[in-house]
Amino acid sequence: MSEVLIIGGGLAGSEAAWQAAERGVQVRLVEMRPLRMTPAHHTAGLAELVCSNSFKSEALTTAHGLLKRELRELGGLLVRIADQVRVPAGSALAVDREAFSARVEAALAGHPRITIVRAEETTLPDDRPALIATGPLTSDALVASLAAVVGDASLYFFDAIAPIVDADSIDRTKVFAGSRYGHGEDYLNCPMNAEEYRRFHAALLAAEPAEVKDFDKKLLFEACLPVEELAARGELTLAFGPLKPVGLEDPRSGRRPFAVVQLRAENRTSTMYGLVGFQTRLKYGEQVRVFRLIPGLEEAEFLRLGSMHRNSFLNSPEVLDPDLRLRARPNLLVAGQLTGAEGYVEAQATGFVAGVNLARLARGEPTCVFPEETAIGALTRYLAEAPVRPFQPMNFNFGLLPPLARQKSRAAKKEAIAERALAALGAFAAEAADLAPIAAAQVG
Repeated sequence: MSEVLIIGGGLAGSEAAWQAAERGVQVRLVEMRPLRMTPAHHTAGLAELVCSNSFKSEALTTAHGLLKRELRELGGLLVRIADQVRVPAGSALAVDREAFSARVEAALAGHPRITIVRAEETTLPDDRPALIATGPLTSDALVASLAAVVGDASLYFFDAIAPIVDADSIDRTKVFAGSRYGHGEDYLNCPMNAEEYRRFHAALLAAEPAEVKDFDKKLLFEACLPVEELAARGELTLAFGPLKPVGLEDPRSGRRPFAVVQLRAENRTSTMYGLVGFQTRLKYGEQVRVFRLIPGLEEAEFLRLGSMHRNSFLNSPEVLDPDLRLRARPNLLVAGQLTGAEGYVEAQATGFVAGVNLARLARGEPTCVFPEETAIGALTRYLAEAPVRPFQPMNFNFGLLPPLARQKSRAAKKEAIAERALAALGAFAAEAADLAPIAAAQVG
């Protein structure tokens, strides 16, 4: 059995290295730090957490609680280490960042089938099984090599992300369906009168923006400005821009609203809706406060909040299969933020899938695709099959899972979805010997 190559020692690459090695495969893990640092990293440690120290909620009825539970059920390395070095954070799983990175590195360095190499890979590997997990700040040379395989049009370098809300949290008594002049795809339209619009505009101007890193400061483009930047250009700029009501008539009043916020379905089952034209750099708490002033979104549950920053990622639905293999190079997998999977727990999940499939490729076996009813399967299938264009990075959320019949409450719905996910995961793992947790594995 030949040695597999993993490029990138972040969360995804570290999880993948452990999972592949635990399945009997020799792993060569290449990390360019400290020989070459990135603008975001501060250490040379594997699995460095560069921003928050939180892996988000532990509650099973939350998206990240369910995703972590699945990783625990499968024997994920990083979530197990996170449990060992956790610090008080209420209902969230937060960790001592230095201790977390040190323990991950110690576990990988001590594994008899893992070799850690500090070097920069500038080209894609040959046809042997390999994984690219180099993250959103992938080096220019490696990006060029990747572009030669997937094409320049399938690589993005900038996020301009608008918020997404849970469909069930939209007040349907205040919105109406329709498209401009009755043509094209239907949207949900949130109508505003003049008073509501001016209150919303004033709140946007007063909202606090997020801190911007030096290497993100030059990313504003006229075609993709933050909604708060447009608001600052004049009181009516939004009403003549993304909130223009032209071609729309509220069927309840028979009149055109003063302004309209349009919501677009973000998946085939219409369980989540994006705010059209609402890319933003506001702080997360400010986004929730201000955007709940929009009629129909007063009780909105935000599945994803907006952001704008540098981020190298693939146009995954065009180039990636749900087993995380590149269609153009079936022996080459991609995991972590390079796939468009946002978030620390999502990086671990894609790393787990890639590590399992890397080992299978090395053994000459078919790869696996997780069931869409599971959190892991819903995430990887979104990456490969997202219908909305242009593709944008996404955190895992319940909106990615297949819908259930309407429940008595949102809480009951989430409990039922979590129960279904764990049942599907258990049945899937029972059919595959290499998905049973490695009980004998000890990390220090």
